[in-house]
Amino acid sequence: MKDITKKYSNGEVTVVWKPNMCIHSKNCFNGLSEVFDPSNRPWVNVEGAGTKKIVDQINKCPSGALSYFMNNEGEEVEHVESETIIEPSKDGPLMVYGNLTVKTIGGETIKKNKVTAFCRCGASGNKPFCDGSHKKVDFKG
Repeated sequence: MKDITKKYSNGEVTVVWKPNMCIHSKNCFNGLSEVFDPSNRPWVNVEGAGTKKIVDQINKCPSGALSYFMNNEGEEVEHVESETIIEPSKDGPLMVYGNLTVKTIGGETIKKNKVTAFCRCGASGNKPFCDGSHKKVDFKG
């Protein structure tokens, strides 16, 4: 799977989108469709709302596919200063909130911050992470 990263900036904030991490929760466009609209190309319009609204909506992304950095602070990985919380989502992935190090079967270590969605249905093509396949296989649980 090709690792793609796209960035969109309004001069104050840069929105970072990693489509391979997306689990298609629709939180982004259901919550701020004037910025996140998959029927448009590009689908992210950072001029559609103010920076605070954009940041608040990105913070609701359950997969971490959307992130951001403030341009005056430079591009750095956001770390969550809190306890780790694990929460199964209805008919969807296992959501883990906090800073994690995931060790893959191949021995690779991957740093995850903020929110990580782990597959519960077994159908993901990006295991151990969720890729939204639970919707295609009508996973219940």
